[in-house]
Amino acid sequence: MTELKLLALDKDDLEIISAHMQDSVFKVGDVHWSPASRLFSFEANRFVWENAGTRRKTYERRRAALVFKRVEAVRSTGIDPKKRDEVLSLLAIRFVQKGEGPEGTVELVLAGTATIALDVECLEVALADIGGAWETASRPRHP
Repeated sequence: MTELKLLALDKDDLEIISAHMQDSVFKVGDVHWSPASRLFSFEANRFVWENAGTRRKTYERRRAALVFKRVEAVRSTGIDPKKRDEVLSLLAIRFVQKGEGPEGTVELVLAGTATIALDVECLEVALADIGGAWETASRPRHP
């Protein structure tokens, strides 16, 4: 499989990235926020959903980077930034538009009660696989 590279500039594009990032896991220490450059990013081990529909005994994960540009503020709940080794599981990425313009809030919905909210000037999100794939025997399941 070739490495995944996607760009989201609107809500529909973001839904595609959300689907590819569903059930990704990452550590608190993998999250980076730079107010000066207005970038928010993290590296995660994403479940390769695009291959999961085939009848296989094993599945695949890949290392991926997710970058949000034009971020004006970051808020979080249910996350202790001092616990850098704590593992977070991403369930979905949503965009809530503010008014008529392109600005709004990107919500990273995490397992449990944790969330990360990014106030953005507009949507500009990039997802790219940055490492090789490895096998995993388990497929994420949701009730």
